[in-house]
Amino acid sequence: MPPIKSILFDCDNTLVLSEEIAFEGCAQLSNEILEKHGLPDRYDGPTLMHDFVGLNFRGLMKRLQAKHGFTMSPQEEDEYHDRELDAICKNLTAKCQPCEGVDPVLEKLHDDGKHQLAIVSSSAMPRVMASIIKVAQDKFFGNRIYSAASSLNPPSSKPDPAIYLHACEELGVSPRECVAIEDSRSGATAAKNAGIPLMGYVGPYLAEGGKEKQDQMAKLLKEELGAITVMYHWDEFWDKLKEVEAAP
Repeated sequence: MPPIKSILFDCDNTLVLSEEIAFEGCAQLSNEILEKHGLPDRYDGPTLMHDFVGLNFRGLMKRLQAKHGFTMSPQEEDEYHDRELDAICKNLTAKCQPCEGVDPVLEKLHDDGKHQLAIVSSSAMPRVMASIIKVAQDKFFGNRIYSAASSLNPPSSKPDPAIYLHACEELGVSPRECVAIEDSRSGATAAKNAGIPLMGYVGPYLAEGGKEKQDQMAKLLKEELGAITVMYHWDEFWDKLKEVEAAP
């Protein structure tokens, strides 16, 4: 493998514990949409997160329509997207916390200066910025922050690899000169389809479903999605990075 020049971090539940906060608001709006279209199904935050983790809200609305068999107009999608983004940013600014153990890793990577550090997220840029500013991680990334919802025209969402390919182009590196760190199926699929070596991360699944859930996701990331290695906690990062660097 070529030397790693860039480390590409997913944001939600990889750098910051934001998914649960975000899906609380998404569930309220999703239920409003379903009621408006005459459908009886309803979600709470954890159920919505289980079914749609890794998607931005535009991607979630598309999947919601496909799953429940209804159609939203582009204008309706825009209206709900704007409402969702405003509500989530306020919640994240109030409640967001970093993933356990990630800040010392970011500090050392930043101080060492051996790698470009970038965020590659499905989420809209205001949501990403609200999260990382709240936890004071913005200083590590500068302008190397890429959003499938905001940086691409037209907007996209993982598992589409477009945002990863865009980030590589902007950073001036080939996909094989990067490592992506992802916690979800959709994010890992995007990295895989972009040809970027993958390091999985399953830390937040401990709170969701215990060690069994972590092991399930680790198996999925490795066996189905081709992760070279998987972290259960950020204190494993340096050993896992060596595994990626040693991979053929």
